[in-house]
Amino acid sequence: MFNILVVEDDVKLRKLFSTVLVKNGYNAYQAGDGVEAWNVIEANHIDLIISDIMMPNMDGYEFTKSVRDVNSEIPILMITAKEDFFAKERGFLLGTDDYMVKPIDVNEMILRVGALLRRVKTVHDRKQTIGETTLEYDCLRVSRKGEEVVLSQKEFYLLYILVSFPNKIFTRQQLMDEIWGVNSESDSQTIDVHINRLRRHIKDNPDFEIVTVRGLGYKVIRK
Repeated sequence: MFNILVVEDDVKLRKLFSTVLVKNGYNAYQAGDGVEAWNVIEANHIDLIISDIMMPNMDGYEFTKSVRDVNSEIPILMITAKEDFFAKERGFLLGTDDYMVKPIDVNEMILRVGALLRRVKTVHDRKQTIGETTLEYDCLRVSRKGEEVVLSQKEFYLLYILVSFPNKIFTRQQLMDEIWGVNSESDSQTIDVHINRLRRHIKDNPDFEIVTVRGLGYKVIRK
């Protein structure tokens, strides 16, 4: 189970975020500012951080920078009332991975948390094997018994995510957000086009197939 740290000085919001996280299968730790957050981090393994910006003692910017100074990999989702571009730019430059503006939809927050955690797992693993097929993230290579399948960058990333979580259903929007980004102007039909191309590339592969889950999205299953 993933451990998520909520850093928020508003007690009601902190409890709300934590409650929603727990209901969705996560362990939630709480801190009222960056100083308290560091006490939690030093005593526990944390997989993801949700942090406000405007906090006493150590604000979200300072906290994010201090985290990035010692850990470049832990995902940070910044949630704040600051909506202007320069606030977002500063957050991203300091190392924030994603950004939400209050008031937020907690269901969207859960989707973003899941996307960030899957992205980290995908990048960390670097290689996936399903049957005798191997996907190598660093060189965007798909091969089976020495024979290579040539894919475009987006096709590879799409297949890599699906193969990394066999039997897990991904909605079109989840795949769009993870590969094209949450601010992409492309629509979900882009996913359908890429899935059709992938199916043509792997139609003779005996190890797995991409299955359409009607009304939901796509998943990879082992044959």
